[in-house]
Amino acid sequence: MQTRTLGTGLDVSALGFGCMGLSFGYGPATDRTEAVALIRHAVDLGVTFFDTAEVYAPFINEEIVGEALAPVRDRVVIATKFGFDIDPETGQMRSGGMPLNSRPEHIRRAVDGMLRRLRTDRIDLLYQHRVDPEVPIEDVAGTVKDLIQEGKVLHFGLSEAGVRTIRRAHAEQPVAALQSEYSLWWREPEEKILPVLEELGIGFVPFSPLGKGFLTGKIDVTTTFAENDFRNTVPRFDPENRKANLALVDLLRRIADEKGATPAQIALAWLLARKPWIVPIPGTTKRHRLEENVAAADLTLTPGDLQEIEEALARIEIHGARYPESAQRMIDR
Repeated sequence: MQTRTLGTGLDVSALGFGCMGLSFGYGPATDRTEAVALIRHAVDLGVTFFDTAEVYAPFINEEIVGEALAPVRDRVVIATKFGFDIDPETGQMRSGGMPLNSRPEHIRRAVDGMLRRLRTDRIDLLYQHRVDPEVPIEDVAGTVKDLIQEGKVLHFGLSEAGVRTIRRAHAEQPVAALQSEYSLWWREPEEKILPVLEELGIGFVPFSPLGKGFLTGKIDVTTTFAENDFRNTVPRFDPENRKANLALVDLLRRIADEKGATPAQIALAWLLARKPWIVPIPGTTKRHRLEENVAAADLTLTPGDLQEIEEALARIEIHGARYPESAQRMIDR
């Protein structure tokens, strides 16, 4: 697989692997042995960039990633995230909901736990998972800068951060990558975020590049989700919104048929064509879907294809918010 560079020197595969869904967010967790095998298969397919976070089924996801990648640690890039107030002893949130905590002392404790769970002596890319309004971003960036000087962290990242926060953080410690949602059905980053990333030389890592599964074409109005699948709370997945949003899937399916590809591959190839410093991180729990996603890195969309998509998108209205209101409040603007 081809590689891309995030920031000024973090080389990764053009497509990464978002590991969250193996243990968190999308229904029942994958059997641990199967999850480890899937991650290792991704390595065999050329994926070198793996994304996790301490909050994903607190600590379990990092443990799975650590186990899977330990034999190939020097061949891969591991990204993880801090930023929620998790008790390091119990793995439970310290108070109700999902409280934020990016105080310097908490970051340091979090990183020590990450290193242990990930079975490594350094974190290649450490993100602040959500911007903490109670902690100046300069204090966060300064703490990560110290951790970089100590060799525990190699690169600094932000997630769902707004333009002002990005600029302030980057002035204190260069930001290698911003991770935020971006796909054919969520294009908000194009307005303000992508221009500032290009200006500052910061890479972009889109999560949910397949619209939380919707852009694969495998979800329709009759689809039901497991009780603990967070899509049950997402307005965009309300049945009426799903029905309206199938127009986008129909577009992807038509273009995919013309290219001998799948809707998911078109969605990923579209992202890869946007900028050379964009690295999507699709996730999956299935081996054949992993292989399908990886194959998208070899799919080229012509300028004509991209123009066709753009013109068709202009006629499609996407219905529903991408997050419930409680989650929206944690997005930095």
